[in-house]
Amino acid sequence: MKTIRHRAGLAALSVLLAFGAISAVSAADVTFQMRNSHPNAVELELYSQDRDHVWPGNDQVYLLNDGETKQIPLSCDEGEKICYGAWVSGDKSTYWGTGPDNADTCSDCCYTCQGGSTEEIDLTE
Repeated sequence: MKTIRHRAGLAALSVLLAFGAISAVSAADVTFQMRNSHPNAVELELYSQDRDHVWPGNDQVYLLNDGETKQIPLSCDEGEKICYGAWVSGDKSTYWGTGPDNADTCSDCCYTCQGGSTEEIDLTE
């Protein structure tokens, strides 16, 4: 009787896996290449659009001084959509991408986590 239940459980699990009801999330990495061409320092966060996650997180931001270029490596879920939001330090009304707190939408500020690097993203006036 125990063997029949065990086999039935394995068969049910196989069906769920075959139809994608249970899926494993694969880890991947992506590096955002950000350049600040604005004359003021810029604060930056990266936002997952697929789960509740922000980089760097914990109420911190990446800071790019004027003229600075940073490479920001992220560990993310393969296929995850990640958007940047950046704003002039001390002036959240001047922003790029989704802006502070991922509050806006954008047409060209999101990337898919699939390894590799973004092109250089230049934050200009």
